[in-house]
Amino acid sequence: MLSVKNIHQYYGGSHILRDVSFEARLGKVTVLLGRNGVGKTTLLKSLMGLVPIKSGSIEFDGAPVQKRTPYERARAGMGFVPQGREIFARLTVEENLRMGLAYKSGSTPIPPELYELFPVLKQMLNRRGGDLSGGQQQQLAIARALAPKPKLLILDEPTEGIQPSIIKDIGRVIRMLADRGDMAIVLCEQYYDFAQELADDYLVMERGEVIARGLGKDMEAQGVRQLVAI
Repeated sequence: MLSVKNIHQYYGGSHILRDVSFEARLGKVTVLLGRNGVGKTTLLKSLMGLVPIKSGSIEFDGAPVQKRTPYERARAGMGFVPQGREIFARLTVEENLRMGLAYKSGSTPIPPELYELFPVLKQMLNRRGGDLSGGQQQQLAIARALAPKPKLLILDEPTEGIQPSIIKDIGRVIRMLADRGDMAIVLCEQYYDFAQELADDYLVMERGEVIARGLGKDMEAQGVRQLVAI
């Protein structure tokens, strides 16, 4: 579903991403790990076109997208949940969900399955996003990205600042979405145990490079915990 080949990215004179290549497979969770400041968020923003790459290629669903705008990538079926959630605090839960459908017809309904995945959102449709707890805001951010039914879901640190009970709920939803088989998931995560539990494939980054990769089931044996320990 996603094929990234030999991408490089710079901020000013700083070489941030160095020859990064990986693939995200349909029905699988690809986990991206690494310490703070190694380029993980920059990589995800590059996938969505929020920052430009200097060289290399990004293919999505068989077509090159590295020259497309972020909204063109979203229309093609790429969904993004940014670090820090970035919901609209003054809009209601329902209005936030409709923002995920912004490029579709105004009569497009909010998919009912979002309320099955995150029941709390149905109870709070008329509440402002800024009045939700951090965990509820994270569920809203994920639901907003899922509203247009993407083929690829990219999540940047979804457990950051979230209470353990909601971390479990988010993990359950991610696994369920992958197991359906119609979506690829790229998950950037600091919480090693959460990442290991969900990973079908993993990548470890250091100083803008991929220094280790493999199957999720092999992470412990291959010493990944030590590679990402702070």
